[in-house]
Amino acid sequence: MRLKHFNLVLGSQIFKACADEARLRILNLIFENGEMCISDLERILEFTQAKTSRHIIYLKNSGMLTHRRYNNWIFYQIKDEVYEIVNQILQFVRRDQQLQRDISLYKTLYSNRELSINKVEREEWQNRVARQPG
Repeated sequence: MRLKHFNLVLGSQIFKACADEARLRILNLIFENGEMCISDLERILEFTQAKTSRHIIYLKNSGMLTHRRYNNWIFYQIKDEVYEIVNQILQFVRRDQQLQRDISLYKTLYSNRELSINKVEREEWQNRVARQPG
């Protein structure tokens, strides 16, 4: 779903949220990977849990993020309504060296199976196997 009625209030909330380097790094990782959990963001960005949570809450309150729960995990995604504007904003900063390092570290940790997302994928696979008739 695209944002049909962009207004000044929503626009100012989005731009204020994007005025912080840490929040831009979080948004970029979530945008590039579809969804992320706090523990993976902490690890990649080398932020404390409190700092990461504070920025996630800010992004949620600005109307930019939604989430889904899976067992004890919460995965954050860009809301469909603001996907296009986030894409446009990130187009201007995508080549930033810090953002590139964040993506590179994500890929390394993911390939080494060191991120929480891998644990969730393993749980989902084990649950599917357990449900199959034997």
